[in-house]
Amino acid sequence: MAVLTREVIRRELESGRLRIEPCEPDQIGPASVDLTLGDEIRLIEPGAAPIPIREGTDYRTLTRVVPLDSPYVLEPGVTIHGITRERITLPGNLCGFLEGRSQFARLGLMIHVTSAFVQPGVSNRQVLEMSNVSNHPLEIHAGVRLCQLVLMRAEGDAAYRGRFADQERI
Repeated sequence: MAVLTREVIRRELESGRLRIEPCEPDQIGPASVDLTLGDEIRLIEPGAAPIPIREGTDYRTLTRVVPLDSPYVLEPGVTIHGITRERITLPGNLCGFLEGRSQFARLGLMIHVTSAFVQPGVSNRQVLEMSNVSNHPLEIHAGVRLCQLVLMRAEGDAAYRGRFADQERI
């Protein structure tokens, strides 16, 4: 696997094989594409009973969606879900990883705790599992470029058709 650089990303976008919608030219960095936080977040309900970690557990039954009309204060030790404003469509031979941006990581904002892999062949918006690992509250704002997508060429072709293949909301 090889990481795609700016010129290769631009060529893939121009050919239509890779789609990131919406995408401004200045979102494309030397070897990644900046992605922005959308207009809603998902919160785990306070005071919930212990959450079973097993097949079939559905996070949606334990959480609620909140519009991000105003900044949300993310307290230390808390995890929320956000979703990218951009819809990512990858061809079968491209995959990627979502990574936090260092300017926010240095303040304690983790963008993806564990599941940062973007499967080949997806066409959806990406959920961000945001956690505050600092000892200070952090204000979360819609429309901020919080993370970056690092793209790689895969050997062979594949298409993700799993549980979150058509994800449009968190």
